[in-house]
Amino acid sequence: MSDLHCKTLTELRGILDSKQISAQELAQHFIRRIQAHDSTLNSFISVTEDAGLLAAQRADEKIAAGQAGALTGIPVAHKDIFCTMGVKTSCGSRMLDNFIAPYNASVVERLNQADTVMLGKTNMDEFAMGSTSESSYYGATKNPWDTQAVPGGSSGGSAAAIAAGLTPIATGTDTGGSIRQPAAYCGITGLKPTYGRVSRFGMIAYASSLDQGGPMARSAEDCALLLNVMAGFDARDSTSSEQASEDYTAQLNLDLTGLKIGLPREYFGAGLDVGVAQAIDAAISELRKLGAEVREVSLPNSELAIPAYYVIAPAEASSNLSRFDGVRFGHRCDAPKDLTDLYERSRAEGFGDEVKRRIMIGTYALSSGYYDAYYLKAQRVRRLIADDFQRVLSEVDVIMGPVTPSVAPNLGESLKDPVAMYLSDIYTVPVNLAGLPAISIPVGFAHNRPVGLQVIGKAFAESRLLNIAHRFQQATDWHRQTPPAFK
Repeated sequence: MSDLHCKTLTELRGILDSKQISAQELAQHFIRRIQAHDSTLNSFISVTEDAGLLAAQRADEKIAAGQAGALTGIPVAHKDIFCTMGVKTSCGSRMLDNFIAPYNASVVERLNQADTVMLGKTNMDEFAMGSTSESSYYGATKNPWDTQAVPGGSSGGSAAAIAAGLTPIATGTDTGGSIRQPAAYCGITGLKPTYGRVSRFGMIAYASSLDQGGPMARSAEDCALLLNVMAGFDARDSTSSEQASEDYTAQLNLDLTGLKIGLPREYFGAGLDVGVAQAIDAAISELRKLGAEVREVSLPNSELAIPAYYVIAPAEASSNLSRFDGVRFGHRCDAPKDLTDLYERSRAEGFGDEVKRRIMIGTYALSSGYYDAYYLKAQRVRRLIADDFQRVLSEVDVIMGPVTPSVAPNLGESLKDPVAMYLSDIYTVPVNLAGLPAISIPVGFAHNRPVGLQVIGKAFAESRLLNIAHRFQQATDWHRQTPPAFK
């Protein structure tokens, strides 16, 4: 079968179970795709061909014995922020270019136990700091829909690999939109779960109160199957929620009649590209046909989200990244004169410009005399933003709007103006500050580049978001579109 890379996870499951192909043949198909196309996209940092084929062989044994689960034999790629035992875990940084993880992250462990087949580790913005996947030590990832465009970030490698058919599913992380924004730019589906829903154990920290792992795939149904394995309490993660996870496929087909959708007026004002707005309007009209009711709502403090986020996240990053000092692991400078020289040169050589920028901002915000003026005030604003969401979500079932103000920018544009890059997260950052779940689904194109619709829900309402996305995808085929160069 030459079109396996265009199939959803569910379709691949049926093909494997019916013995039309083996898990080893499926893995080989995607490995050949990576070999043929990733020199153009640069979506992978590491490819684990031998380990993947060995895992596929074990999956075939499970299938033959009638012991296959939903993900048995399904290829997966992991964002290179998740520790993978015996495989380089670089976080897209020179600092960890020589780091071989001695253990598996919980997410990797759970997917291994589900008999998935790991194809490799995907490219990303260095330490997840960026919105374009251009700050990687390994070079920029390109968007399969237009290789002159960025794929979004920081999970841009995962998004690009799925869109180009180099893997059917992948893991990502979302600190301020880093699953949803690249999903929107690349025309795939990406879910940012409620904070604490997916374990952060073994996921290298950027901003600990904001980071959340999640699934990325072609469809909402695929994301639901992936989340079934990823979600759940983990005693090794102190921020892991003890609220029981559920079968996220159980409610996929629920009727949408009577669904109350809130459209924040703040998300549809100045700054929103006309083409993006038209695609979002068309998607809302489709949901109306499915029985949803739409009303205007207000999130008045949303304009404060970017300044609050870019105080809180860098402050937490400056603390988290202090461990990379050239002493215990990671990059170490040559022939240091003394301990101070070791620290200074190892960090100067190991970190890229964007990481250094955020460390400096965060250190300043936490320094004596500025903590109250910046960090404490940003946390108060965070509470106001969370209160806005709570108020609105008591009146409607979900909040909808664009994922980004525009389509994917060209490569290099954001590097010239970091503030403009930060502002591209204006619709995604508030969700992380409030700890809520949100999903991005493809809804069309503007300027020949994909557009994503964001659906935001109440805490732990992942099933409802996946239900809405799935019903929309049953009525449309945007999620089945494939970039012409990668068919």
